[in-house]
Amino acid sequence: MTGTRFKPPGPLGYGGAPLGNMFAAVDEATARGALEAAWEGGIRYFDTAPHYGSGLSEHRFGEVLRDRPREEFVLSTKVGRLLRPDAARPENPPFVHGLPFRVALDYSYDGTLRSIEDSLQRLGLDRIDIAFIHDIAEDALGARWTTVFDEAMAGAARALIRLREEGVIRGWGLGVNRVEACERALAMSDPDVFLLAGRYSLLNTPALGSLFPACAGRGVHVVIGGPYNSGLLAGGRHYEYAEAPPEMVAKRDRMAAIAATHGTDLRAAALQFCAAHPVVAAVIPGAKSAGRVQENLALMAQPVPAGFWQSLQAEGLLPAGAPTP
Repeated sequence: MTGTRFKPPGPLGYGGAPLGNMFAAVDEATARGALEAAWEGGIRYFDTAPHYGSGLSEHRFGEVLRDRPREEFVLSTKVGRLLRPDAARPENPPFVHGLPFRVALDYSYDGTLRSIEDSLQRLGLDRIDIAFIHDIAEDALGARWTTVFDEAMAGAARALIRLREEGVIRGWGLGVNRVEACERALAMSDPDVFLLAGRYSLLNTPALGSLFPACAGRGVHVVIGGPYNSGLLAGGRHYEYAEAPPEMVAKRDRMAAIAATHGTDLRAAALQFCAAHPVVAAVIPGAKSAGRVQENLALMAQPVPAGFWQSLQAEGLLPAGAPTP
């Protein structure tokens, strides 16, 4: 594929994991209020997945978005997990109180086509703009991740290329937390956009090395998930979906101290840093409430002084070559 690739609008999008009851339940009114606040705030890119609450996030997105003009927003979801009815409501960590479905991994060609059909029905919409192959390189797979990756490229990627060529979707890529998987996909196939979680942030910048230059050379865009690194950069205690290691807490605390001396909110810096790289199309922090959505919108617009970035680089807390706002 050559020419201009499809990309989602930014700089701020909406990440749908929290509305799948990630870590804690969100009631229906609060979920609807969060999505409506995103729309009213001008956000026009929404990302969800079957995995999020065993279909719950997709249902909630559809309830709100199907009343909006379809040509005015971009929607992405994911493939790689099919949902099977199961009245026992099996656990699907880190999501709680999800819908009564069992999640089954399926990166096959036919499974991918089925996944897209199922998502459209859960959403109640007639199309999806971007489909990401989900979690084919997660750490839980260990050394097996390359085998799963190859299976997905032989199955799911072929199906998504066909759907792109037929106009069913406008773009495809990977939704992962491993830089190496994106680099392999670029070498093996023709993706349009990656959703990369936790690998380009104030605390962690491995994507800056070879992936982002390769994306720039191919015209491939990147969506940044996890800009707060599971909440650590927002003042929380989690990093990479677990208790933060002491060295990361110390790094965050040092950054927060520098931010304070410059009158800067570290959360604003975290969002704006991710958005500043030329290959980044959008940043998609999750939000469980209307208030948090409005907070993210305000943080993205908050001025961050140049001296803050200079101080981070001077202390070796940020790579010297990293683009800053």
